[in-house]
Amino acid sequence: MGATTEVTAKDGDRRLGRRALLVGGAAAALGTAVLAREELSRLWWRLPGVDKPRVAGVVDFRGARWVAASPANYRRADRPADYPVDRVVIHVTQGGYASAVKVFQDPAHGAAAHYIVRGDGRVTQLIRELDVAFHAGNREYNERSVGIEHEGFVEKADSFTDAMYASSARLTAAICGRYGIPVDREHVIGHVEVPGTDHTDPGPHWDWDRYLRLVRRSG
Repeated sequence: MGATTEVTAKDGDRRLGRRALLVGGAAAALGTAVLAREELSRLWWRLPGVDKPRVAGVVDFRGARWVAASPANYRRADRPADYPVDRVVIHVTQGGYASAVKVFQDPAHGAAAHYIVRGDGRVTQLIRELDVAFHAGNREYNERSVGIEHEGFVEKADSFTDAMYASSARLTAAICGRYGIPVDREHVIGHVEVPGTDHTDPGPHWDWDRYLRLVRRSG
């Protein structure tokens, strides 16, 4: 979870993106109604006063608890229509569950993940998978991934309980199945592997072989 205060500055996610501007310019230049309709169908909710419908409290992973992150810590989107989802990023909170929820609900924090998995295996969803969470410290990875935090500390092997591994594996299996993501180390990665970040999570005690076996079994 660490190094999150710089995420929004790196991502530039609080202004209308270059993609949207290019879409508008291309539609005008080409004068093609088909192109305009296609892109406007993705971008209409970005207009002032327009809010894409969401159902309050509905989660993407069955059994998860919904606790909303601050809207300042993610960008509304329509994934995978806007951006293909092809990664799962594994994080560690470097703290307890309650403190992680608290900072993700703080608009000044500038970051949040889609999910948190507690030590007892309980899953909390804070951001819909439709939306771009500011969790990876890299705009492209944010747009194309789902971020999962795990309660605990990278330096403490006992943070990663059997219940946590099993529950997180079911969650990752569901995400991979939903978007057709291969269950391998190229597509299920640690925060440490995201380009341009200085994080070390999930750290040396995270058992990747065990985890991927559980994900495949759950899938």
